[in-house]
Amino acid sequence: MITSAQNAKVKLARALMGRAKERRDAGAFVAEGVRLVEEAVKSNWPIRFVLYDETVSQRGKSLIEGSQGIDVEQVSTSVMSSISETEAPQGILAVLDDFEIAIPENLNFVLIPDQVRDPGNLGTLLRSAAATGVQAVLIPPETTDAFAPKVLRSGMGAHFRLPIHSMGWDGIKKLTEGLQIYIADMHGESCWSTDLRKPLALMIGSEAEGVSESAQKVANGRVGIPMAGDVESLNAGVAGSVLMFEVVRQRRDR
Repeated sequence: MITSAQNAKVKLARALMGRAKERRDAGAFVAEGVRLVEEAVKSNWPIRFVLYDETVSQRGKSLIEGSQGIDVEQVSTSVMSSISETEAPQGILAVLDDFEIAIPENLNFVLIPDQVRDPGNLGTLLRSAAATGVQAVLIPPETTDAFAPKVLRSGMGAHFRLPIHSMGWDGIKKLTEGLQIYIADMHGESCWSTDLRKPLALMIGSEAEGVSESAQKVANGRVGIPMAGDVESLNAGVAGSVLMFEVVRQRRDR
């Protein structure tokens, strides 16, 4: 059992829970909690090691017992608490390799969250993207790290099913060539009357700032969500989810 907070694995896990630079330098990130570790195992994601403590649930214990070929070590509860970012740790976490699922050819449904800096909003967008069959999520430089702990928890396993690629605007422009690229904009054409059946990319900006100038140069249309009452706008996670599901609705009805 690992009882020292100075253990190399513990120090790595703690560092990866912090800044994005640490994750980039190590080429790794942390998935904390039974659900996320399960999703990583199911998807055959490259796992460096798993740490658990005596508080892990029976579901977590079954996961550990079935994890053949994976480096698994028990740690003390105090060590787990020193790593965890949650108020009530579930007693298990995994350090995973930074691995990108390949982007498919012939794209027709892409999500671009631009300047979305709230981890909860980005995680919600990724979860909805997985649920609606988005083929790729392109993360511009101005957006928060998609593999930060809070984004992973909000995504609820979406990271292990979606091609999520961080790239500059030149790369985004090249990949989305030939697509209709819509910015989500409260003043844009109503999503109910816009034809969203054609191959497209949806750009979702932050609630406070919208999308960047770089995004505006790439986009070629704007789409909005009609709202009743005095509500000025929706947060990025909700707005993007509504638009993604409207794409699904229109494509199923054609």
